[in-house]
Amino acid sequence: MTRQRLRYTRGMFSYPYPRPALTADVVAVRPGTEAIEVLLIRRGHDPFVGMWALPGGFVEEWESPEGAARREFAEETGAAWRGELRLVGVFGNRGRDPRGWTVACAYLAQMDEQDVELELAPADDASEAAWFPARALPPMAFDHQEIVAAALEIV
Repeated sequence: MTRQRLRYTRGMFSYPYPRPALTADVVAVRPGTEAIEVLLIRRGHDPFVGMWALPGGFVEEWESPEGAARREFAEETGAAWRGELRLVGVFGNRGRDPRGWTVACAYLAQMDEQDVELELAPADDASEAAWFPARALPPMAFDHQEIVAAALEIV
């Protein structure tokens, strides 16, 4: 007896449940001269234009959350990270994004001494990228303070 393979097409199934948008963010940390440093980008677009944030963005339909994290990190900082990404957590509290219900998968990129000299060239929707001491971070967009705090607990 042969098994038939089912072919699913878009629209074949529908669900009455609302669906959130999915984003992926990267908390990149490195050893600094006095303390751990965190890489942030300055947002070039609304919402929160001009504020500091983690590199990240929306997961495309065809990619995994980790793949989106790597892509967004490269697009917004100009530096590709090929090292390990560790899942920090999933963040989806109500009101975290003024555009609507958005859930973020946050990843940790823990860099060592050989990685600390990444050439930064912000692009895409980032107008600037810079390293900040983890103990003296500027106010951040979305709930990125909470995400960084969670990442620093596992460093």
